[in-house]
Amino acid sequence: MIIVVDIEYYTKLFFNEKTGKERYSIIPKEAEKIFSEKPPESHWSIATECYGCALYYIQMLGAYLLGLIGSKDSLSFLKNTVSLNPSWQVQEFLAMAFDVYCKKNGYEESLETINEWLHDANPNVRRAVIEGLRVWTKRTYFERNPKAAIDIISKYKEDESEYVRKSVGNALKDISKTYPDLVKEELSKWKLDTKAVKQVYGLATKIMKKQE
Repeated sequence: MIIVVDIEYYTKLFFNEKTGKERYSIIPKEAEKIFSEKPPESHWSIATECYGCALYYIQMLGAYLLGLIGSKDSLSFLKNTVSLNPSWQVQEFLAMAFDVYCKKNGYEESLETINEWLHDANPNVRRAVIEGLRVWTKRTYFERNPKAAIDIISKYKEDESEYVRKSVGNALKDISKTYPDLVKEELSKWKLDTKAVKQVYGLATKIMKKQE
């Protein structure tokens, strides 16, 4: 099935011509519209054609659509292809697409996939999980099991990628707003003997320090 992406239409839709600023918040809404209005058999073709476009903001639309599709093939495409994209904006949408997949599939039912992605060699894949599920404790299952979220995230405090570690620290900081005691309990076990862990610790405790 061949779909022709209307580049002019999406350029006008995703950019504010008056201010010259992007309107990324519209992209998920447009993806949902495509997903609900277009026949299911066309979703894969639309998503992959959008991702194959040279313009990063249309690639972002394609990535989000792949998350909505939520199939084994679409998840593999996100993990093995989209994660290699050099655009940081596209990587943000990789994270969003992964969260969309988990939401549709069920967060508890997605634990195996979450674990698989967190063990991937590509830091963009690992970061997509930790960043995409923020705020973790506002996601079904983790809302009921906040300690499970903290345990999963904390395992990556010494990740070799600073990109991932920053996401870890910020994710724990988010959770500390609602569950400060649980986060403090976890942090009390950490050995602050490396620059990497100290960095994550500093981010994780940012809000709690202000409240002391």
